[in-house]
Amino acid sequence: MSQDSLTVGSQDWRTDYVLLAALWGASFMFMRMSAAEFGPIATAWTRVCVATLFLFPLMLWQGHLAEFKAHWKIVLGFGVFNSALPFSLFAYAVIHISTGLSAILNAVVPLFAAVVAWLWLGDQLNRWRIAGLFIGFFGVSLLASNQTHFHSAANPDASLWGQYTAIAACLLATICYAISGSFTKKYMPHLSPLVSASGSQLGACLALLMPALWAMPEVMPSPKAWLSLLILGVACTGIAYILYFRLINRAGPAKALTVTFLIPVFALIYGVIFLNERVTLSMLFLGAVVVFGTALSSGLFPKKEIIKS
Repeated sequence: MSQDSLTVGSQDWRTDYVLLAALWGASFMFMRMSAAEFGPIATAWTRVCVATLFLFPLMLWQGHLAEFKAHWKIVLGFGVFNSALPFSLFAYAVIHISTGLSAILNAVVPLFAAVVAWLWLGDQLNRWRIAGLFIGFFGVSLLASNQTHFHSAANPDASLWGQYTAIAACLLATICYAISGSFTKKYMPHLSPLVSASGSQLGACLALLMPALWAMPEVMPSPKAWLSLLILGVACTGIAYILYFRLINRAGPAKALTVTFLIPVFALIYGVIFLNERVTLSMLFLGAVVVFGTALSSGLFPKKEIIKS
């Protein structure tokens, strides 16, 4: 893939947009299929190792080695919050709650990102964005309460404790992503996307190495689990990163951010078709409330009220 393919802005971005949402939506399904046999930590570690093997040669091919050497400490450290922690937390969550719910909770990343940017970077919040924060957090609380009283095949762990900890893990993962966003803006604003992506995956691989070796399954996982991890690492992480960076260049960061809202649609569809998960009307309604509040808090609308920091 040439450098031009990552930077051309005149091409239609809609195909990348839908494909990225489809890949990231599928990541929850493949995490479930992998974590069921590998466990959460080993799943996350193998995922970032595969992604590193895919992305690092691409970074070298693009001629970014000198840039990586100049910033390797900050990039590797960035991988802890950007990949190691959230990947492990979501891999744990999908074992205990449905992949659809996990994806809906993942959609609150911009919600926490607005809070982190306000506290850390001093970004201003107008009345619409503040209202969005309240709506989003209210929707999440209702969704969590509703989910823990809904037991079905979509929730293998029937205990309330398992479901509560899984929901908490999803929310903690989204906070990690939110912190990573502000960290990138403050300390890595001019780094090449491939350097950030490749370095962060390598950093996550190193951070999870010892925990993963300790948590490796005693029984060899099935070929199905290995295939799921391979797809998770190459397609849902490596290729998805490339699509995401190209989407930012072609459509701008504001439009790229909205892909978060489309991911649960694909995750819900995959869960119903391939995992026999159930989706209730209350889950869809409360999920829509969360997405609406998140969109408001992100300043996506109404445009006239947005205050730029």
